[in-house]
Amino acid sequence: MISVDDIRAAAERIAEHVRRTPVIVADQVLAPIAPGAEVTLKLELLQVTGSFKARGATNKLLSMSPAELKKGIVTASGGNHGIATARAGHMAGVPTTIFLPANASPAKIEKIKAWGADMQIVGSAWHEANVAALAFAAQTGAAYFHPFADPFVVAGQGTVGLEILEQLPQVDTVLVAMGGGGLVSGVATAIKALAPNVRVIGIEAAGSPVLLRSLEAGRNIALDAVTTSVATMACAKTDDRIFELVRDRVDEIILVDDDQMRRAAQWLWFEMGLAADQSGAAAIAALREKRLLVQPGERICAIVCGAGPEAILA
Repeated sequence: MISVDDIRAAAERIAEHVRRTPVIVADQVLAPIAPGAEVTLKLELLQVTGSFKARGATNKLLSMSPAELKKGIVTASGGNHGIATARAGHMAGVPTTIFLPANASPAKIEKIKAWGADMQIVGSAWHEANVAALAFAAQTGAAYFHPFADPFVVAGQGTVGLEILEQLPQVDTVLVAMGGGGLVSGVATAIKALAPNVRVIGIEAAGSPVLLRSLEAGRNIALDAVTTSVATMACAKTDDRIFELVRDRVDEIILVDDDQMRRAAQWLWFEMGLAADQSGAAAIAALREKRLLVQPGERICAIVCGAGPEAILA
């Protein structure tokens, strides 16, 4: 689907349009979240639009010609990709329509509106909203921006991995939240190409374990039900190419539940002053709940991938 060269090309293409987000050590806290290890946070919640999704949507936009965009842009999203795509439409000056499920965050809906996009609520989960988005694209000729199964989107997300290796050249393990798998696929592609000994661990919602169950089945399967309330991590079925990338390049997948992510988001606010959404706190939840074996002295990078006030106000 993509190579590290695609990710390098994406980094060059989007450099002037996104932020190089900082890293910060998770120290000076009441109690360490991974005793004996050094945990560093990659602050993608400080990215333009509030998440890593701006990287992929911007790379997709800049790969297209004006003729391809003249009838507008459409996507389906749990929230963060919708905001990033709304910004892409604003950059291009074309009409943009975002389809969202009913459980999308009100704060993310307001951001989509602020970027000037039209918004439609369809269904109870992303895959239902996506059916409507695809139908809209077919009817109108609008360019469809897939949130995870697009090579340009995945390459854009992979630029997070390049930055981590530049900022933390001695990193041992990288923790990545997973919905459809676009971020973890891009990050793992970059890291395994340049630092193959670094572990890449994906974190899925227990109510949407689509990639873990697919790996257990040995093929890309659809879930019978998606029960997580975290819209940005809800996905009933991923793309076959994403499944293959995860199978080949991700070392392990860990599950955390919605309450664990909510508590992790509250920890990030209390200890670090970071307003992360639940998906942004997924990697912290895995550490706090001791879901992975941590070695003494291990250098861990946890990607805080999205911003949002809901969890800390709960």
